Amino acid sequence: MPVQKSSTVSLKISAQPQYISDESRPEQNYFFFSYRISIQNKGHETIQLMSRHWIITDGIGNVEEVRGPGVVGLQPKIQPGQNFEYESACPLTTSTGSMRGFYTMLTESGESVQIEIPEFYLVSPQSLH
Repeated sequence: MPVQKSSTVSLKISAQPQYISDESRPEQNYFFFSYRISIQNKGHETIQLMSRHWIITDGIGNVEEVRGPGVVGLQPKIQPGQNFEYESACPLTTSTGSMRGFYTMLTESGESVQIEIPEFYLVSPQSLH
């Protein structure tokens, strides 16, 4: 995924989604996905992840928005050249979907910057039949 830049922030955000068959119940329209997000600070300034805004779209176009402070209970500070990774999950009622959104970051100088999380896809094996 491309590096996201503002006037002072340069980040590379990547996502690795995975279907979790042990947690899913396809016969009940319950499909469970985990995803690992990696945020790499390519800039010259420490940044802090303050909040997230996810836009989750299921396979038939229903949209759910999730907003909240930080990620997985943390508001990490990421030094220049450092990488922060976390894992979370998303259940869907369809076998496919997508996620995209924004992180609000705070720079050392106090500037609030919104960084786009590029869209990634949630695809279960059932959807490939």
